[in-house]
This record gives sequence, structure tokens and C-alpha cells, in this order.
Amino acid sequence: MEAFSRNGMRFDVSDEGPVGAETVVLLHGFPQSAQSWIGVSRPLLAAGYRVIAPDQRGYTPRARPRSRRAYRLNELVADVVALADAAGTERIHLVGHDWGGGVAWMFAATRPERLHTLTAVSAPHPRAVAKAMLTSRQSWQAWHVGFFQVPWLPEAAIRSRGGRLAVALLERSGLSADLARAYADRLINDPEGLAAALRWYRAMPLDTSVGLRAGAVTVPTTYVWSTNDIAIGRRAAELTSRWVTGPFDFKVLEGVSHWIPEQAPDALATYILERIRSISPTT
Repeated sequence: MEAFSRNGMRFDVSDEGPVGAETVVLLHGFPQSAQSWIGVSRPLLAAGYRVIAPDQRGYTPRARPRSRRAYRLNELVADVVALADAAGTERIHLVGHDWGGGVAWMFAATRPERLHTLTAVSAPHPRAVAKAMLTSRQSWQAWHVGFFQVPWLPEAAIRSRGGRLAVALLERSGLSADLARAYADRLINDPEGLAAALRWYRAMPLDTSVGLRAGAVTVPTTYVWSTNDIAIGRRAAELTSRWVTGPFDFKVLEGVSHWIPEQAPDALATYILERIRSISPTT
């Protein structure tokens, strides 16, 4: 499968591994793409799984609605349902990083019947984030969330001076110089894609109550956090277990930045496989 469709939109997809095998779906965050999962995919494929990584809404040229309402969580979750349907699989192992983690948490809370397991990477449960904002430095650490909701200014800042500010901020967050430059170039060379990616943030005020009402997750879950994540503090990470009632593991990667799929792909793949095999020990 090279693409799937929903409501007239067409999403590009990387789909590897045997059709009919248990399926792992990998959801990227900002400002990534399906390519951010390459290092994680290899061990999963070697273990015999089918691995599907879409370019999510806004990041794929034929799925860029212009309204911020189109980027609400219910729409993003429905995209993943459509992906699973197109792949011909009733239940998936879902992995999400950054914004992809936010979608994965909401998917697990609202569509548990479509999941085998959940592995959330970097992004804590949304109610853990809300709690941490009242009791820690989490609000300060997430300064960019508010900034990205401002009209036109974030786009101007990201494109300014050939993207040098964007590159500097991405490097400061832990990305290698090469990846920081590649991610920044992707944003500044595709103005429509940049605006669409920022609509994920600009839709957040429309979803505030939805996130705060997110129910406890009942499926087997692993949450992976890294100590050098400048966007997510320890308090939010540690609070996440309060909103998981199913089997739960909290994994900490010491000295790793927010960019876990790029910086520690083998360790992350190991955690994903451990979670999958906890319910499929013979796989």
C-alpha cells in the first residue's frame, strides 16, 4: 500500500513487511515525516511484523485542509482508523512520537477495540500534561505550543534568514546538525506544508476539553521518555501512569533528547517489541 484515502484526501504511506502479519503503525510528530521511523522500522521488520508509517494530515501534499478545525483530535484519530481499514487489519500495535503520541493516546482512549498495544514516545497522556502544568515547569517547557498558535509570526520566524533560527532551535533541542537542517529546509521550502503542520497547534484551543476528558487507557501500554527532552519534563512523564489502567511500563532513556526515533532507534524498537511480545510471546 502506497497511500490511503479519507474524505477526498490521499495520504502517502510507507508500508513494508508481510501482508497478514501483525501490523505496527508508526505516527510521526512535528516537524517530522514517516522517514523519521526508518531506524525503528528495521528491527520491527526483521522480527516479522508489517510496519506502516503514514505522512500524517498536513504533512502529505494531498491531505492539507485549510481549516484549523480539520486538525482536531477526532479527525486525526479517524485518519488512523481509515489507515487500519485500508490495510485490512482490525487491530494494530500503535506507536506515536510527539504529536503522533498525542493522537495515539486519544486513539487508545476512544478506540481500544482497534488496538493490541500502545507505545507512546515523548508525549505523555494529555491529562498528565495538564496536571504537570499546574505543579511543575511544564508550562515553561512547552512555550512553543503557545507561540505556534499566533497567526503568521511562527511562519515568518521559521523562514527568516534562510531557516537559521529554526535550525538553531532544532539543534538546541537535540537533533543532529544534518537532521536539523533537513527538517528546517522541508519547512521553509514548502510554505503550504508549514502552515498545515502549524494547524495542529492552532486547533488545540478547539480540543482543550477533549484532552482533559480523555479516559483511562485500558490496553497494554508502554510510555518512553528521555531525560534530555527539553519539551517534556519528568513530572508529566511520571504522572502518565495515573491514566493507564491496563498493563503499563515506563521506560526512561538517559541522556537522550526529545528526538528518540532518530537518536535511539534501536532502544525504542526494543521497547516496542517488548510491549508487543508481552501479549504475543510466540511471535
